[in-house]
Amino acid sequence: MPHVPTSAVRMLAPAQAAEILAVSVDEVMSLVQAGELRGARVGAPARWRIDEASIADYLDSRAEIARRMALWNQSQEASFPELWGTGPVRHSD
Repeated sequence: MPHVPTSAVRMLAPAQAAEILAVSVDEVMSLVQAGELRGARVGAPARWRIDEASIADYLDSRAEIARRMALWNQSQEASFPELWGTGPVRHSD
């Protein structure tokens, strides 16, 4: 039995990537062309394949952006007494 390295790159068809991301194949190809996903044309005839690890990286980056936005929104709603303890509020909004 041949040895397959554990770090082998798994390539997915655009339709498979689209299913994972819950978007259209056109959106997957737009993400590839924008550099958000890693993809390559392989085989004869050449067909697009998407690096599966890049999908996980993309989802992680989207989750991080959402987390930062949530923190930003929370910080915009916080008042100074909430941030630095109790005390008199000089100019309440």
